[in-house]
Amino acid sequence: MIKNYVKIAIKVLLRHKLFTFISLFGISFTLLILVVITSLIDHSFGAMPPEKKLDRTLSVTMAKLESKKGGMWTGPMLSYWFHNKYVKSLQTAQYVSVSSFHCPIITYSGNKRLVLDMKFTDGEFWKILDFEFLEGKPFSSEDVENRNPVVVINEKTRDEYFDGQRAYGKMMEADGTNYRVIGVVKNISILRIMPYADIWVPATYHKEDLSKKSLVASFPSFFSMILAKDKSDLRAIRDEFQQKIANVEFPEGRFETLTVEASTYGEAIARTLFRTEKGKVGPLVLILFILMILFLLLPTINLVNINVSRIIERLSEIGIRKSFGASSFTLAGQFLLENIIITLIGGAISLVFSAIVLAMINDSGLIPHSHLALNHRIFFYALIICFIFGIISGVYPAYKMSRLNPAEALRGGRE
Repeated sequence: MIKNYVKIAIKVLLRHKLFTFISLFGISFTLLILVVITSLIDHSFGAMPPEKKLDRTLSVTMAKLESKKGGMWTGPMLSYWFHNKYVKSLQTAQYVSVSSFHCPIITYSGNKRLVLDMKFTDGEFWKILDFEFLEGKPFSSEDVENRNPVVVINEKTRDEYFDGQRAYGKMMEADGTNYRVIGVVKNISILRIMPYADIWVPATYHKEDLSKKSLVASFPSFFSMILAKDKSDLRAIRDEFQQKIANVEFPEGRFETLTVEASTYGEAIARTLFRTEKGKVGPLVLILFILMILFLLLPTINLVNINVSRIIERLSEIGIRKSFGASSFTLAGQFLLENIIITLIGGAISLVFSAIVLAMINDSGLIPHSHLALNHRIFFYALIICFIFGIISGVYPAYKMSRLNPAEALRGGRE
């Protein structure tokens, strides 16, 4: 039976090519936009190299400080001293890394002027993240403690600074210091804010006094990444961190309240967007879902109108089939299946064009080191969206078809 439905659906689509083209264009263009946006979100926040352990990783990035005089500071502003004392000392975590946000520096290779993004970090940084090394290895905690002049660079820096030649063991100047290259890694997208940089150097080469007792730091400030041994340990890590924060010092003397959490990516984003002390992912997911439905609404209404027009022109067919005993449920099911088929065809077209658009974005350099792609997660999300779109746009026309009286249908829908 389903095989016959599919055959009928294909013949109906080929019968009126204009309606089919309009339907497919509306479906494929809508899904193209949604797939590109979904790919961008997945590329920014999904679990992929080097952040493959996001399910058991927390971070301390955003904070809010309030002063006795009513002033308030909020954002990524915490100092190395704060992270070292209150985060690095967590006993329930497997690893804790303290790193700076990336900052631009200018260096020269011969006559070439290069602008590179530098990150100051520690040895645990390389244990939490899974970088793919093309040459050498990461620096260790001993390198950081002993202030060894070593550096890890990305593929782009190797190509620009060393003209694509092997960089391991060679010297390079960065921010007034001569470093020895001990590792080369694959490029990381700038959207992965935690691991991203062009060059990574030991935190002890930061120009500020890292031992200075202060809650806030000048640019670039620091953040922490916390890796749990198991996902079940995340609650214990959060609780231990809050216990430490309850007894936080205020060395500057101008603050009296600190609000900060060890949170996941989603929680940190939600807290920033909603400006709340507790970052709850549920409302953020709900808002994204509502926005997706609203985005689908207009093309869905257009497709409903087209489908209703198709019903009107097939009234005689519906009347004959009903008079020969076809049930309303059978007719509605057939029409819904036809709608899902055309939606899946539109979805397949959108996937082809999405791959082309994503490749164009990657090649354009609009997002440095981006690798937007249609991976298995994006394909699954796109498939779900297709089914939702097909069902929503087909339910009302199918219902309208099933309610038609055979005699009325044979008279062309006129009483």
